[in-house]
This record gives sequence, C-alpha cells and structure tokens, in this order.
Amino acid sequence: MANGWVSSLGTLNTISPLKIDTGKAQNAQKAEGAVGFADFLNEAMGKVNDLQVNAEKLSDDFAAGKTDNIHEVVIAAAKADIALQFTLQIRNKILDAYNEIMRMQI
Repeated sequence: MANGWVSSLGTLNTISPLKIDTGKAQNAQKAEGAVGFADFLNEAMGKVNDLQVNAEKLSDDFAAGKTDNIHEVVIAAAKADIALQFTLQIRNKILDAYNEIMRMQI
C-alpha cells in the first residue's frame, strides 16, 4: 500500500513549472487533465490517512480478538509510521524551500 503512493511521486515530473499568466494556461492544463501540485498533495495526504486508519482498525481488531495475525498489525503500523515520517520530511523540505525563497532579495 505505501509503495503505491511512494511510486506516485513519479508524477511530479508531469507538474509544469510555475508561470505567472492570465489564467489561460491554467485552464488549459485542467482541460488536459494535468495534475496540479495541490491535487497531488491532497491525494498523497489521503493515502497517508488511509494507511493510518487501516493500522488503527487492525490494531483495534487485534485488541478485540477479531484477528490473531500480529504480523499484519505490526506491518500495517510500520507502513503508517513510515508514510507519516516521509510526509513530515516532505513538509519540512517544502517549508525550507519557502523560507529560502522568502529570504531572496529582489
């Protein structure tokens, strides 16, 4: 599961560079089905959330005695933890880039 959203990072290559325009280019991209950066982030956050919810559900099922497969529970928790840590590192890199851009003199 985590491998699916990590491999979707390859779609970053399809994101066009930021251009200041009258909006015509942006409307053309949406008509062509191009993925925006915000859409990409929302999708990635949704997948991370799904991993967290799945891990919590499996943990609750194990605690309630509905399942006895501890391996599945631990693997789901590890996937959710890795996905969350990866997301936090991406957030940190984005904030660092933003701060660097804000420090640039025009």
